[in-house]
Formats: sequence, structure tokens, C-alpha cells
Amino acid sequence: MTLSLASLRYASSFAVLLASLTPWSPSVAAVDRPVVIELFTSQGCSSCPPANAYLNELVRQRRDVLPLAFHVTYWDRLGWKDPFSLPAATDRQARYGSRFGDGSYTPEIVVDGVTGHVGSNRAEVGAAIDRARGASATAAPVKLARNGDKLAVEVGGGEGRGRVVLVGFDHRHETAIRRGENDGRTLEELNVVRSVRTLGDWSGTALRLTEPMPEGEDAAVLLESPEGRIVGAARL
Repeated sequence: MTLSLASLRYASSFAVLLASLTPWSPSVAAVDRPVVIELFTSQGCSSCPPANAYLNELVRQRRDVLPLAFHVTYWDRLGWKDPFSLPAATDRQARYGSRFGDGSYTPEIVVDGVTGHVGSNRAEVGAAIDRARGASATAAPVKLARNGDKLAVEVGGGEGRGRVVLVGFDHRHETAIRRGENDGRTLEELNVVRSVRTLGDWSGTALRLTEPMPEGEDAAVLLESPEGRIVGAARL
């Protein structure tokens, strides 16, 4: 059967209209979420630069992970106040430390909210990332889009419950350290977290939120299960 040009144009217009009326549903890309890599670090910690360098490599070389550098506060009293330290980062690591039973230390990398590792141990962290890539839990697809100074956050329908967490981060900072254990060094740090806040709870029903841009140049959304496992994630 041969369609006329007018018929093809009508069919194309109808398809566009139908797509605009169809409720949002997860795409393959949305379901194939990045593995979330959280580095807990401090500019005052002499053992942290190798872990920072590893995170920088992950940022630059892999799109299947979401690396985030959380600068903690408990090094600030030991000679150098980290300009990017956040009480929210310290609290977040403390919750992981309580769950894992290993307390808080730097540098620590937490993979998908499931396991904690010495951040400079590339072999161990790499193996944990590979395991998470093969078995990452996804309770619901998450989407994030920017419109001016606003963010549209969408969490699809699914099973279970969780928290929706908004993270603001800067792409790159270079800091000359003047005191403390890293005195005299210049540190390059990527994906430096500047803000963390909970947007609300998700209970399995599709959720749409409009939020102001967080502090930071970029943004990511994490969907966390009640026990702290990452079960959904998206970035701009």
C-alpha cells in the first residue's frame, strides 16, 4: 500500500500529538541508571589526594557512574578548614558508618549506598563498582531536567519506599593548601558537593516535583531506600 505525502504528514502529526498526551514512562536509558560513588574526603587529610585522583578519573572516564565528593567537617579543626566541608556530608557518612559498623574515616568510598571501602583502594572499589553495575537495584526510574533556575524531578512508579535527595555540586575546584597535613599542595577536585537536602518521600506512586536549583553548578537526584541503599539516580 502506498501513502500520499499528505497522509504521511497527517500520520506524523498524529504521532507527535499522541506522544505529547501519553503519560511519562521509563525509557531504557532511564532504567539503566548510573552507579553512585560517594567519596568522603577532606583537604586536611594527607591520605585523601590519591582517592581524590581516583574519583577525578571516574568523573572523566566513565559515564556509567555518578561520582560525588562529599567533604566532611571533622578535619577542619586540625590545621586547615576545608572551604567545601559540609555538616550534611559528615552526617551522611555517620549514617553509613553506623550501618556498616566501621565508623567514619577518610578517605572512604561508598558504592551505591551498599558497601564502604578505603577510597584509595582502586582494586577493591573497582570490583564493588562492577558488582553494582551487574546487580544495581532500581526501584523506579528517575528523571531530572532544568528549566531556567528550576528543576523538574520525576520519579516513576515502582515497588517499595524511599527518600528523594537533591545534591548540588560543582564541576571542578583547584585549591592551594596553606596549612595542615597537605600544606604546600595544590589539589584538583571534581564533582565537589555543595549542598544536600531531602525533597520528600516516595511510596511507589509516580512523583513529580518542581524545585529551585540547589547550591552548586550542577545537580543530581538520588532515590534512597529506607535503609540507605541507592535504588534510583539521575543527573542533569
